[in-house]
Amino acid sequence: MRKIEIIGLRDFPEVKTGTDLAALIVQHCERTGVEILERDVLVIASKIVSKAEGRIVDLRQVKPSEKALNIASQTGIDPRLVELVLREGEILKVKKELIITLTRHGLVCGNAGIDYSNVDGTGTRVALLPEDPDKTAREVRARIRELTGKNVAVLIVDTCGRPFRRGAVNFVIGLSGLNPFRSYVGKRDRYGYTMTRTAICIADEIAAAAELVMGQGDESIPVAIIRGIEYEICEECTAKDIVMPREQWLFG
Repeated sequence: MRKIEIIGLRDFPEVKTGTDLAALIVQHCERTGVEILERDVLVIASKIVSKAEGRIVDLRQVKPSEKALNIASQTGIDPRLVELVLREGEILKVKKELIITLTRHGLVCGNAGIDYSNVDGTGTRVALLPEDPDKTAREVRARIRELTGKNVAVLIVDTCGRPFRRGAVNFVIGLSGLNPFRSYVGKRDRYGYTMTRTAICIADEIAAAAELVMGQGDESIPVAIIRGIEYEICEECTAKDIVMPREQWLFG
């Protein structure tokens, strides 16, 4: 039988600016008796990456621009948050209580991915998305190998809605060591039909599967290890490979 295993690292320590995430993951695994194995996939919530990289902003220190004030009047969103959204991405659509943006990472999401949850509970500090999640994924992967001798893949993930579907899912915003796609082109189905187009984004599938264990309301499980996934090791692949070029958008 084919199976995978998802191991959530419960009671993960608090992450602060400057934290060595890879070392903290390895230490926590050792403390809790979880062994990191060859070809494991480490799934890391973007929030703790943002904390480690100092991407936390106090809204009380943000002065909204005239444009931010205008958009805030249309949406009912805090104008200081709107100002951060303008700094972090291109606005695609504005509606009541929501700003759809295209971030510098190429992600289409609400409010440029800026989030109040799991920051500090004050309601005045927010987390911006990591500056370069692919770079961070590479660095964490290299450090894990240095500390354990194991070659793993690393995914940095965030939660976002999907076009024309309700609810949000985890998806990849940074990766290292894994080809995000599995192609079925040229393979036959069970009835002998040769597939010509099918390619599955296994990176996003892994991210969504990990969320079942990591959850949303409790940051005590911001890291999960997924074991048993069949994937192609890729040294050059990044999460940018998943992003569809704007000229291919069907809706805009």
